[in-house]
Amino acid sequence: MSTYGNDIYAEPVGLGTDTLAKLGPLAPLAGVWEGEGGVDIAPKRPGPRTQAYFERISLQPVDPGNNGPQVLYALRYHTWMSKPGETGTYHDQVGYWLWEPATETVMHSLTIPRGQTVLAVGKAKADAKTFTLEAKRGTTDYGICSNPYLEENFRTDSFTITVTVHDDGTWSYEEDTVMQVTGQAEPFHHKDGNRLHRVAAPTPNPLAG
Repeated sequence: MSTYGNDIYAEPVGLGTDTLAKLGPLAPLAGVWEGEGGVDIAPKRPGPRTQAYFERISLQPVDPGNNGPQVLYALRYHTWMSKPGETGTYHDQVGYWLWEPATETVMHSLTIPRGQTVLAVGKAKADAKTFTLEAKRGTTDYGICSNPYLEENFRTDSFTITVTVHDDGTWSYEEDTVMQVTGQAEPFHHKDGNRLHRVAAPTPNPLAG
């Protein structure tokens, strides 16, 4: 509590609605992006399966939020993926990217329609071009929560994501989800990665401008 003082009900002043100007290292991610070079390495009965994928992700600024004196700036996101040449959904995911400037903390929440949610965390400077976040199973903050079937058969023990903003205006990510799969002696590293280029500018609060 030393960062914010002892008054947990203190309200911040002057937050404004210009989230894009206060997103720190998340600012370059704002907008709508596409990437055709995604690679997913997933567990299958015969062994690891490598699958290419197309991805479209929208990251839109929302007005700042606060928990008493704690101030968070956010991008709300939705990512959708499909296999090359197909129109069906390969993966769907929603959540938020959060920046807490007072502690130079980046948070990443994700929820997938398989009954699983994650909140990962990492440290970064406001002008950082790369940063890494992590979540671990069993913690009560920045953790992993799964439905009982996944917990029993495809237990996720940790999740790590590294984001890199490139000089050409693109950005990329590398994910490593460490799983304990029933019937396998060793943990499985479920890996995903893609590089994305922007196809549309971000849309701020429609009343802010």
